[in-house]
Amino acid sequence: MKDGRLSEVYCRSFGAGPRRVLAVHCSLAHSGAWRGLAEVMRDEITITAFDMFAHGRSPDWDETMDFQDANVTAGLALLDREAGQVDLIGHSFGATVALRMAQARPERVRSLVLIEPVLFAIARQEAPELQAALEAKEAPFNALFKSGDVEQATRLFNRTWGTGKPKWEDMPEQARAAMVRAMRAVPTSYKTLYLDDKGVLEPGALEPVKMPVLLLSGGASQPVMPVINEGLARRLPQARCEVVAEAGHMLPITHAAVTAGLLSQFWAGMA
Repeated sequence: MKDGRLSEVYCRSFGAGPRRVLAVHCSLAHSGAWRGLAEVMRDEITITAFDMFAHGRSPDWDETMDFQDANVTAGLALLDREAGQVDLIGHSFGATVALRMAQARPERVRSLVLIEPVLFAIARQEAPELQAALEAKEAPFNALFKSGDVEQATRLFNRTWGTGKPKWEDMPEQARAAMVRAMRAVPTSYKTLYLDDKGVLEPGALEPVKMPVLLLSGGASQPVMPVINEGLARRLPQARCEVVAEAGHMLPITHAAVTAGLLSQFWAGMA
């Protein structure tokens, strides 16, 4: 494993395989979230991953740029340093970052894997009743965050989107503090994720994303997730969806071996 700093953010790599992969983690995590997947595929891939701003060892988000924009910019700086094309993977919020990276540099991306991309604007358009149910579920989190109780808001967010293990009170203090630090940036992306203020869903916006795309979701995740994946797949020329029936939102961590198998199959089937 190698690590270092690039364009302000902290990055590191795992594995020693020939296939070059660039990965973007989910909210409240860090680049180490890809360690399990990289271990399963250690002879096949080399993963380079970075900590988003306000996450892991990267600096705090300074708010001079939109949070998603800041991480897209950091990711593109890393992509531009890679030799040739790479396979790009993103999970959750990181998947929305990866999608915009592929839009911006399609010639540098050999394939794109989006795992549970949280582009809720699709569900608002295509399954408003499911999205309304999710937003009702999120209401206590939003109320706590607005009241200034960021720690309790983080606990609820982690319960909804995390693995459920360990429980919040059983986590090391350092881990809880890292999540609370990251959480301060998460709600600022409401307009980006729920209202599509970046115009990702506008006609023709995804036309540059012509490379093969694999969209993964967990069968035990929030019900809106397959709707989002299917909606994205319809907007992309070479996309297909797969569901890991027994997995939740954190499937690349909880089901690393299954995820690895799907990635290997996807890459093997590329021209």
